[in-house]
Amino acid sequence: GASLSGREISILRAYARYMRQVGFPFSQQYIEDTLSHYPDLATGLVNLFAKRFDPKHKGSEKGQSDLIKKLTEQLDRVESLDDDRIIRRYMDMIMATLRTNYYQLDENKQSKPWLSLKMKPSEIPEIPQPVPAFEIFVYAPDIEGVHLRGGKVARGGLRWSDRQEDFRTEILGLVKAQQVKNTVIVPVGAKGGFVCKRQPSLTTRDEIFAEGQRCYKQFIRALLDVSDNIIEGEVIPPQNVIRHDEDDPYLVVAADKGTATFSDLANSVSAEYNFWLGDAFASGGSNGYDHKAMGITAKGGWESVKRHFREMGINCQTTDFTAIGVGDMAGDVFGNGMLLSKHIRLQAAFNHMHIFIDPNPDSATSWEERNRLFNLPRSSWEDYNAELISQGGGVFSRRAKSIQLTPEIQKMLGTKKASVAPNDLIKMILKMKVDLLWNGGIGTYVKASTETHTDVGDRANDLLRIDGRELRAKVVGEGGNLGMTQLGRIEYALNGGRVNTDFVDNVGGVDCSDNEVNIKIFLNGLVSNGDLTVKQRNQILESMEEEVG
Repeated sequence: GASLSGREISILRAYARYMRQVGFPFSQQYIEDTLSHYPDLATGLVNLFAKRFDPKHKGSEKGQSDLIKKLTEQLDRVESLDDDRIIRRYMDMIMATLRTNYYQLDENKQSKPWLSLKMKPSEIPEIPQPVPAFEIFVYAPDIEGVHLRGGKVARGGLRWSDRQEDFRTEILGLVKAQQVKNTVIVPVGAKGGFVCKRQPSLTTRDEIFAEGQRCYKQFIRALLDVSDNIIEGEVIPPQNVIRHDEDDPYLVVAADKGTATFSDLANSVSAEYNFWLGDAFASGGSNGYDHKAMGITAKGGWESVKRHFREMGINCQTTDFTAIGVGDMAGDVFGNGMLLSKHIRLQAAFNHMHIFIDPNPDSATSWEERNRLFNLPRSSWEDYNAELISQGGGVFSRRAKSIQLTPEIQKMLGTKKASVAPNDLIKMILKMKVDLLWNGGIGTYVKASTETHTDVGDRANDLLRIDGRELRAKVVGEGGNLGMTQLGRIEYALNGGRVNTDFVDNVGGVDCSDNEVNIKIFLNGLVSNGDLTVKQRNQILESMEEEVG
């Protein structure tokens, strides 16, 4: 066996996890077997990493090229092509790594329990498209995550993902949307996400929430470990980090699914690291613009909805219309959106837990009840007052084996079936005749008939997804991201549907965060020069909210 320490093995393990995330075809077990079969090569890879990043070698170019030469010669006696591919991919990935926090110590002079690898993905063969300009991969026993940036000045949210096996695929899809969305502002797109590996073993909501917060803070620390700082106008590289790239101090994050209330946590870590952006690091904190309170994303999306209806000769602010939706009233985009007209007759909606059905809703009383749920902390569809649901409707669990269809539901869906499985019921809801589909949720529910479910890359919703030509809603409002594939939108539009691309409908939030960050960067400069107190700065920010929104 190779005489490697547990910590050195964690370097190899981290790269193996990253290989899985970028779709390298071998399992972690297979990769580990290869390395234990060739201990001298495994040691050689760790030495290459050390030559590149151990401060005592000062990133010596010659030391690295000598080792690569030696490793390449040793590869000649590796018989299996698969083993050869694995070792070469390790070499590629180590050489595509620009920075790491591996040699940093915490205040107790101990090594940090997480590993950050900042990479240049364009130098890694066969990496999935689109290829970000920079990427930070974070690996630890209890958390994994990735942060993708389209360029040096980039912004976008951090998502608490539950896709342990393929979270990078999810984040890559989001960064693609973010790239396009950010055409209206200066920064290009970025997106990050992390998974809590212990989450599956936790049971209560509070335990999971606390674990999410802990992992989020650790993820932020890992990102800042390899980021430059600016002190008194001068770029200061992180301690004990050999940099194989230029100065790179611009790192801003925002809230996304699961992290809506976490911006203050991120800014507390930013303060702990004395990071130059201060609380402009994460937008939407307690001294920032609260997107959910402003309802900014939904407001922007609703302008699109109003326009689609206007083109059909309908004013949806004064005329009742039917709707179905993805999400629940606790969510920012769904919750705010479903309160933006008092004439919404919401007949059905679903989220990851429940299906809500109200076959003949009254627009006024249902608005009041949705408003109550919106203001109830952490509400779910189960909290909806059953007495206010029209005859034959109800709230059903997606965990049920089957759901009995009342005559009213049968009529609404145009079916004679007496009972169906929850997933089939959702599919029927998505296909029903209705004026508006409002998507304020997570997941891709509509594809083109020419695409396969694998093309979509959202395994969790394969059983619910329909084709664009089957979607019979007259209008789609996309407050969420990636609710339809682009080809799905085209197919739906060619069949008479009215839809924009998701980034058009939900650009409001992006623009708002960008304004916040820029205003803070400017004002923080005045604060540090002593021309403004923090209290005055916060008053100025608050007074501008109306203007920004």
